[in-house]
Amino acid sequence: MFVERKVREFINVDPLQTGGVLTEDARRMLVEWGDGYSVCDFCEGNLHEIRNPPVKEFVQELAEFLDCDVVRITNGAREGKFAVMHSLAKRNAWVVVDSNAHYSTYLAAERAGLNVAEVPNTGHPEFRIVEDGFAEVIEETRKKGEVVLAVLTYPDGKYGNLPDAKRVIRACHDYGVPVLLNCAYSVGRMEVKAGKLDADFVVGSGHKSMASAGPIGVLGMKEEFAKVVLRRSERFGNKEVELLGCTARGVPLMTLMASFDHVRERVKRWEEEVEKARWFCGKMEEMGFGLLGEKPHNHDLLHFESPQFYEISKRVKARGYFLYKELKKRRIHGIKPGRTRSFKISTYMVPKEKLEIVLEAFKEILEKYQSFITPPK
Repeated sequence: MFVERKVREFINVDPLQTGGVLTEDARRMLVEWGDGYSVCDFCEGNLHEIRNPPVKEFVQELAEFLDCDVVRITNGAREGKFAVMHSLAKRNAWVVVDSNAHYSTYLAAERAGLNVAEVPNTGHPEFRIVEDGFAEVIEETRKKGEVVLAVLTYPDGKYGNLPDAKRVIRACHDYGVPVLLNCAYSVGRMEVKAGKLDADFVVGSGHKSMASAGPIGVLGMKEEFAKVVLRRSERFGNKEVELLGCTARGVPLMTLMASFDHVRERVKRWEEEVEKARWFCGKMEEMGFGLLGEKPHNHDLLHFESPQFYEISKRVKARGYFLYKELKKRRIHGIKPGRTRSFKISTYMVPKEKLEIVLEAFKEILEKYQSFITPPK
């Protein structure tokens, strides 16, 4: 059964999708490598050692790109987080995470049998993670049990905040706690050098930020942790237990490889993307929308409060779905159906002229429903 995706030609501002838009090379790979186990034709037991197609060469280049000693392909960033947590887990042990962490960070910890302690954010409107909070929470949590890992979301998927990773890592290392950077929204968009930051682990998402069909992720680590995280099976000596032997095969892997040269080049233009996001923020604020998250903003993921749209939603027949429907009429995709009190947008790789169309759409919608907006007292 063929199901057409009717938003293909829309302006797409969905934070989950802007960084995963396929390159033309990747689109060609969809057909060429679409068959079930196509990548495994010349596998001798380990995905990362396949020479034809050149997976082994790609993994080596990826290690250099991430500035990591060892890299593996995973089925997604969350699978990478779980592999690390499960391999480090001990009875009654803890993982310390920032309170902006993705839900999958908590699920990975729960599945690995780890307790979770949170580093609080500063609350509305910036929701910043205070870097020194990691040391404070580790100090307090050690009274309850061993802290085996700290996770910093870099940036978080709620507000697009980018904490000072180097400062967090230094504080955690002072307590002997290794650090995992969840870079699902950064690896592939901006430069992330794990070695330069002294991160012990880094995970990324191919389908969110590396122009790949998914699900697929990357996991990088220091050499000292490879013998633990990548331990081999006693029964099947060439299989790595935490990865269940092999991970992403076929289209996800081949599209990731096909887009890699493009991704390596586009991270060099990250400052341009940040400036564009800040320009968009300014225009939105002029219309009365309020940015949630740090200012000045340092990422393309933007979360806006929209009190005007929320007021409208309480008075129109379509309720909270009116905004989604109005944007759909204008061929704009990315704001989730039902969201009006606040919504997220990404400007990443969206041309400025298309963002101007988005801004004009918001202006038109506000004008159309002006009578439904309660005037300020």
